[in-house]
Amino acid sequence: MGLSKKLMTKLFTNLVRAHHFDELFARRLTRGELIGFYHPAAGHFAPGVAAGSILNKDDFMWPHHRAHGVPHMLSKGVPIEEFLAEHTGKETGCCAGRTSWHWSFPEFGIYGMTGYIGGNFPQMVGYGWAAQRNGNGQVAMSCTGDGSYNNGRAHEAMLMAANWKLPIIFLCENNGWAIHSRIEDMHPTEDIASLALGYDMPSAIVDGQDVFACAEALQEAVKRARAGKGPTLVEAKTVRWREHDIGTPDLDGYRPRTKEELAELHERDPIRIATEQMLDNKTLSQGQIDKVHEDALAECDAAEKFADASAIAEPTVEELRAAVYAD
Repeated sequence: MGLSKKLMTKLFTNLVRAHHFDELFARRLTRGELIGFYHPAAGHFAPGVAAGSILNKDDFMWPHHRAHGVPHMLSKGVPIEEFLAEHTGKETGCCAGRTSWHWSFPEFGIYGMTGYIGGNFPQMVGYGWAAQRNGNGQVAMSCTGDGSYNNGRAHEAMLMAANWKLPIIFLCENNGWAIHSRIEDMHPTEDIASLALGYDMPSAIVDGQDVFACAEALQEAVKRARAGKGPTLVEAKTVRWREHDIGTPDLDGYRPRTKEELAELHERDPIRIATEQMLDNKTLSQGQIDKVHEDALAECDAAEKFADASAIAEPTVEELRAAVYAD
């Protein structure tokens, strides 16, 4: 299919933004300036950037929990300063500072998050069914990790989506780890994409460190879904070079991951890969690339100022009781 220079520039810009915002969220968590917890991306953000960048505003999306969906959502247009404010417990947050995990941006087709692994799959079938009934070319993008494909919800969802030809793209962001467990210890086959064969569903395997390759594969899946031809499973082979969540030991089983292994993963830095491609095909100059980084850092600074200047959320006793107890 190929990508236009305009789309490549958008993808590269969102990749850089995602990288700097991920570092910002991680830094603030370690300083005690976020509520809750944070799952850093650290190498794993090209698939989410590609997914968010090619969707329309009214398309449905379920972001991956990695980087708390920042790569997916900022690429789709979500006001990231409101998301940071939510993580700092401020009234200006997307959910008025009530949570750092169950976020919601309905006007962007993002209706929530859950801590249940694979809990998104039933909802995605519902979103896909709604998109089909709406009849206006909407699609539903499901972004989850390899660990979520271990449970029955995933298989039920893919079966129903295939039977009903729902416009769903199942994006498996496979970084090879489910917290401390290697994928080869949890799946009998090398590729999650092979699951699609059982549902007569097209699939693709793509380099999850190459944002442009991810976008091309997802573009094809979105085009197919919009045309009423049903779901596609896209597996993006990505990496994660930090711990599962900040504060949790970075283990391989019960042993720390080795420096040699992590150094090898860093060789597949998606920013470096994308930068080389932008320079090689002369889409951007080095000066323009530097400006993209400068603008992203300025955006981070502005988001921090917005969040820090906002009022602390102070829910009433009545609200807190209503959130816990039923009448």
